[in-house]
Amino acid sequence: MRLTVFGATGGIGQEIVRQGLAAGHQVTAVVRDPARLTVTGGGLEVCTAALDDPEALRPAVAGRDAVLSGIGPRTTKQVGVASGLTRVILRALDAEGVRRFLAVSAAPVGPVPENETFFLRYVGTPLISRILRKHYDDLRIMENDLRSSAADWTSVRPPRLVDVPVTGVYRRAVGANPRGGSKIGRADVAHAMLAMIDDPATLKQAVGVAY
Repeated sequence: MRLTVFGATGGIGQEIVRQGLAAGHQVTAVVRDPARLTVTGGGLEVCTAALDDPEALRPAVAGRDAVLSGIGPRTTKQVGVASGLTRVILRALDAEGVRRFLAVSAAPVGPVPENETFFLRYVGTPLISRILRKHYDDLRIMENDLRSSAADWTSVRPPRLVDVPVTGVYRRAVGANPRGGSKIGRADVAHAMLAMIDDPATLKQAVGVAY
């Protein structure tokens, strides 16, 4: 497949690029600073572009089978990054007639499972939701934009992210969050996103992923 990855220098984005190349895909990594991209490979194309102009992004997405986004704030002080940049990407996709789009969201944006553990229901999730309220509000706006778009979108909702090697072993729940899911590795979020590209069950759905 021909894939384009936004947020390609972030933790999840670089893993999407790395695993995509390892699987034999042709991958275009859209970056602002090529020096931050540590992944190399014969099937890799690096596109340097600012993400504020949909016209400038059209060549990076034209003719692609799928576009994946690991875009998110690098600090808690960055507000509006996910929704603002995703909106520009969606406009570029629409202009080029590219439909498949997968983006990283977050577990607290989704509903708490009815049988959730006591700690996550009454302590963990409410606490992190208060601390990162503006960040999650931004992701809710992003997901609303996905729903109103023409894209065949999937919103991937991980809980706390950790840096561990890819395992390929995790749980997922379409339209929900896995019960007791408190963490997942960035590499496994990337693995899950690549696996969902051609999975019709995830089209126009939010999907929770967790260990």
